[in-house]
Amino acid sequence: MKTVCFVLLMGAAGGVAAATPPPAAINAADGRVRVQLMSRHAVTLSGEIAAKIAALSVVEGGSFRRGQALVEFDCGSYRAQLRKAQASLEAASELMKVNNQLAKYNSVGKLELTQAQGKAKEAAADASYAQTLVSKCSIVAPFDGRVAKRSAAVHQYVNPGSPILDIVDSDSLELRMLVPSKWLATLKSGSAFKVTVDELGATFPAHVERLGAQIDPVTQTILAIGVIDGKAANLLPGMSGWASFK
Repeated sequence: MKTVCFVLLMGAAGGVAAATPPPAAINAADGRVRVQLMSRHAVTLSGEIAAKIAALSVVEGGSFRRGQALVEFDCGSYRAQLRKAQASLEAASELMKVNNQLAKYNSVGKLELTQAQGKAKEAAADASYAQTLVSKCSIVAPFDGRVAKRSAAVHQYVNPGSPILDIVDSDSLELRMLVPSKWLATLKSGSAFKVTVDELGATFPAHVERLGAQIDPVTQTILAIGVIDGKAANLLPGMSGWASFK
C-alpha cells in the first residue's frame, strides 16, 4: 500500500514558504488549518549544452518512468568532435608507445619522450571532455512522474540552462500548512487529523509524521509534517483544503 506524504505548511519565515497565511487560513477555535498539496519532487529540466531539440517524448500531463529519455538533442557536431578527439588520442598513444620503445635503446631524447607523454595526456583529456558533452545529448527522468509544463518544442535551439520541461512526482505529495505554536502542548508525532480536499470534496485520515525545528516569532506558528493513511487516488499538486485536528 502506497503512503501519500504531507508536509503541513503555509508561509513560514526562514524560507519554508513565501508568504504568511491570511487570518482565514487558521481557525484555531475549531482546530482547522488551511493546507495545500505540493509534490515532494518537482524540478525544471534544462539542457547542459547548446543544441537543437531533436525529440521530446512526453506531452503536458503525460506520465513517464524513471530513467526514460525525455529530451533528445541533435548532437551531430558533438559526436564529430568526439570522433576527432578519439582519433587524436589514438595517434598520440601510438607515438608514445614508439618513443617508449626507442627510449629502451637510448634512441630518443628525454625531452621528446616527455613531450609525447604530455600530448597523450592532453589528447586523453580532450577525448574525455568530448565524451562528456555527448553524454549530455539526452535528458532522462530522475524519477517517476508527470509533465507539468513544456517550455520548448522540437526543432527549437536552446542554450545551456534554458528551461525545457517542468516535471513533478504526483505520487509523492506534501500537504503544507502552519499550525499555531500553542498546539504543541497536544500536537505530537503520530497525532491523528483529517484532511478535506476542496477539489475532490473528499476527506482523508492522516497523522503527524514530525514537527518543524523552530517557531516563527512573528506569526507564532510552526511547521508540521504528516502523511495520509493508506493510498489516496486522484490527488494532484496544487490542490488545497482544510486539515482538522478536532
